Amino acid sequence: MTRACIFGAGGGIGAALVEALAARADVSCVYAASRTPPAASDTVVPLTCDVTDEDSLAQAAATMKEQGAPDLVIVATGALEFADGAGPERTLKKLDAGRMAQLFAINTIAPAMVARHVLPLFPREGRSVFAAISARVGSISDNRLGGWHSYRASKAALNMLVRNFAIEMGRTHRESVIVSLHPGTVDTPLSEPFQNNLPEGQLTAPAQAARNLIAVLDGLTAAESGGFFAWDGQPIPF
Repeated sequence: MTRACIFGAGGGIGAALVEALAARADVSCVYAASRTPPAASDTVVPLTCDVTDEDSLAQAAATMKEQGAPDLVIVATGALEFADGAGPERTLKKLDAGRMAQLFAINTIAPAMVARHVLPLFPREGRSVFAAISARVGSISDNRLGGWHSYRASKAALNMLVRNFAIEMGRTHRESVIVSLHPGTVDTPLSEPFQNNLPEGQLTAPAQAARNLIAVLDGLTAAESGGFFAWDGQPIPF
């Protein structure tokens, strides 16, 4: 039986992942980690956790170690807009060091700190999975339009860290799968300001996005650890 943990369980994708995993017969427990976690149920265990606070992450990891360590962890946190409500930069003139630091703290450093605290909980024998929600715009080789400087760079850095973690964990946890995932454009507050320009059919409901991502993870093996995959299972070049 799988024990799962979703960081960012209060967000659109995170909440949908909790619901989808909790409904599976092969999942015995879903730790739902968020600053405002959902209510407890027979399967869902709420964890109050701020991914930008390392003490909070350490406490969450200690709780899971005591109650039963997860073997599936998904980090579903992220930010596109800045704290003051400004949208992503489209030109060099809009670059600001403080704003860049905000997005790197949420999109890059937070998932890395989650990994630091939860990957040591994974069993050395058997399959274990760690996935971080990234974005196709974090692909350097796929970048044709430019812009969105901080968001693109923070997700590209996340992808590099995920690859590093996969290499390191692969030395001791032979069946571990550690990957970045692109969920597509999902109907959440993060994408809402940009939905008007989407072609018809390209906006995915959170519940469907969660099913897509879980299906991708179900199909991955240790040979694909360190990769970057889209919602349909197709690899994305770094």
